[in-house]
Amino acid sequence: MAKKKDTLAEAEKIKADPDEIKKKKKTPSAKKDDAKPAKKAAKKDAVKPTKKAAKKDDAKPAKKSEEKPVKVKKLTKKELEEVKRIAELTLEEELEEQLSDEEIENFQIEKVDMERLTNKVCDILAEKESDGMFQGELWKKLKLTNQIGSRLALKLERMGTITREKLLESNRWTYKLILKKTPISTESIVNAPCLVCNVEQKCSLEGEISPTTCQFIEDWVIAELKKPVKAK
Repeated sequence: MAKKKDTLAEAEKIKADPDEIKKKKKTPSAKKDDAKPAKKAAKKDAVKPTKKAAKKDDAKPAKKSEEKPVKVKKLTKKELEEVKRIAELTLEEELEEQLSDEEIENFQIEKVDMERLTNKVCDILAEKESDGMFQGELWKKLKLTNQIGSRLALKLERMGTITREKLLESNRWTYKLILKKTPISTESIVNAPCLVCNVEQKCSLEGEISPTTCQFIEDWVIAELKKPVKAK
């Protein structure tokens, strides 16, 4: 009986083995079938978004590059006149806007005798007569900067010594200075004997003491004539 049971068990094992073998064969093929669509799906999913993203990225810069042209605002007549005025503005006109009349009239150059400087300007302009002289040339001759020279010109104009004529020279606005009147100078009578004369009150053209017969005046005039002429 025991032998029959063993033979039956072996027979059942043999029957069972083919079924298990079939299952083993089926299971790997199923894995392969399951893996393939997953790979394809992964590829499709990976490819599709990149194409869309590339299209979007390419489209965005194109929109930015298409900028609308900026409209230029047209200036009014007053604004155009103001632009022209500023373009033609000279240094003197800028100073006139910045400084008061009092500051212009009281202008002084440090360590410079203003009366003597004014006389030099008048002497140079007197040689030019009514033709006048461009201020740039005058400042070079007097070794003055444009800033100082411009303020000096404004002061002399306020004093009534010169007139300024605005002209366009070498595509640049400037002034021609013309002598209006020669300022009164006391240099010529500084050493005159009459200023310290003891008998000045008795002096007259018809009196005993007269400037026409005064020996002091005669000596002073001769001494002045002998002095060397100063270079202008």
